[in-house]
Amino acid sequence: MQLSLRLSAIAEMVTKGNRLVDVGCDHGYLPVYLIQKRRIPSAIAADVGKGPLSRAREHISQYGLDQYIQTRLSDGLKEIKKGEGDTLVIAGMGGPLMERILTEGEGTLSGFRELILQPQSDIGHVRRFLFENGYQIVREDCVLEDGKFYFMMKAVSGMQIPEWTDAEMEYGGLLLQTRHPVLKQYLEKELRIRGQILSRLEDASGEAAVRRKEEVMEERRLILAALERYEG
Repeated sequence: MQLSLRLSAIAEMVTKGNRLVDVGCDHGYLPVYLIQKRRIPSAIAADVGKGPLSRAREHISQYGLDQYIQTRLSDGLKEIKKGEGDTLVIAGMGGPLMERILTEGEGTLSGFRELILQPQSDIGHVRRFLFENGYQIVREDCVLEDGKFYFMMKAVSGMQIPEWTDAEMEYGGLLLQTRHPVLKQYLEKELRIRGQILSRLEDASGEAAVRRKEEVMEERRLILAALERYEG
């Protein structure tokens, strides 16, 4: 089966031979693909919604993989036992929800060898969350698909945490270090957007407008710092 660019990038981060737990599995495409490619021996596809889980179950059966992939109705990690998986994937949901799942599942979390996360929002905040909770980001990727940018990261615990600047935390220290071409497109796009917002706010007055202008100028400063790091 063919995966989207986003899911392909996530699949590439999964360590071969690891048992997978996919939280928020939607249609179950990722575990099906990884089993088919013989990258993983087994998987648990979990979702809080009965509808998505039912679709995942149908998809798994369609490929004859019921003996390799369990489906489980679970709010985050609540129905996952410690030691049931080696790789935890949480993808396609907002950063705050992702952080809540990780915080509430702290007891289960220590059983995983690696976390692979693809937050849809608050990406810099998720990176900070990982560092503050003793994880190091060891791999990052980003893709542009259907006009949208997606960022994914792989984290492991128990390693020395690097000191990243605010720009590296916001836009990805490893992406900047490797000069990822998609990241540059993203930064240039974000810089254009901030310029447009500042133009609209140029003649605006009032406390709220001043505050918003300051916020946008700070965001612009971080983008410029990231571009300087990228090009330097």
